Amino acid sequence: MKKTLLTAALCFLSSAALGDSITISDAWARATPPGAQTGAVYLTLNNEGDADRLIGLDTDAAREAQLHTHLHADGMMRMEQIAALELPAKGEAVMAPGGDHVMLIGLKQPLVPGATVTLTLEFAQHEALSVRIPVRDGRR
Repeated sequence: MKKTLLTAALCFLSSAALGDSITISDAWARATPPGAQTGAVYLTLNNEGDADRLIGLDTDAAREAQLHTHLHADGMMRMEQIAALELPAKGEAVMAPGGDHVMLIGLKQPLVPGATVTLTLEFAQHEALSVRIPVRDGRR
């Protein structure tokens, strides 16, 4: 009986330590016009555990998926690729139009409303997470 309780306690502690979960909410990809070579994905990463970083992306919809941010300098706004996106402990990271986002480069076909995009997110500390993201028009 004592051994069973000890084993159960150790399993609970292990799952609590390893059970840091990252979930995704408010995910959507913006529809593109015919012939477009790039697209964008927006989402919110919710982190119930320790701080982490989103460090890589993969998709079935394009040749490449990159993390991008918008920078404002000298009255101009420009996009720039970033190596990682910080995900605070017990917090969230929001990717939204005009801010951080996933850029899809070399689209295999136009992104049309009603379709889905599969995106795999790779983290420094957590297991990769694959999600199917709906394509919507630009109004969200």
